Amino acid sequence: MMNTNLIRADVVAQTGIDEAMIERLVHAFYAKVRQDGLLGPIFDARVRDWDTHLAQMCRFWSSVALATGEYQGNPMIKHVDLPVDARHFDRWLELFEATASEICPPAAATHFVERARRIAQSLELGVALRAGALPARGTRFHRQTPVAAGEGEKP
Repeated sequence: MMNTNLIRADVVAQTGIDEAMIERLVHAFYAKVRQDGLLGPIFDARVRDWDTHLAQMCRFWSSVALATGEYQGNPMIKHVDLPVDARHFDRWLELFEATASEICPPAAATHFVERARRIAQSLELGVALRAGALPARGTRFHRQTPVAAGEGEKP
């Protein structure tokens, strides 16, 4: 079994990531998301308490980036019923990558973005499967009929 303290120490040494950087990244990223024409309405329809959501996202990214185990939720369950497809995941990544580049030193931005890409790919597949689609290798999930932002389950 790998020692998460050693993994965390190695990540911190190589990237400089710490909880303060995670908080800056999460807050700056979601400020962009809330203003975005494609993603903003999806979040507005579901997030009632932004302070709670941002704290949860900080715990999530702490777990993802630093192996802290701070986040205990299930992101897939929160996302599979959202009215999203490849366009949304592409925009999410575009905003995330831009924010990581603005907020973080290059090694930290790379660390975050590599994980964000894997997360987006996994969530997109989960959303596709829930919608009854199984995209062929190398293809992306696109809804035939766009779903209104307020539809679907609450995350």
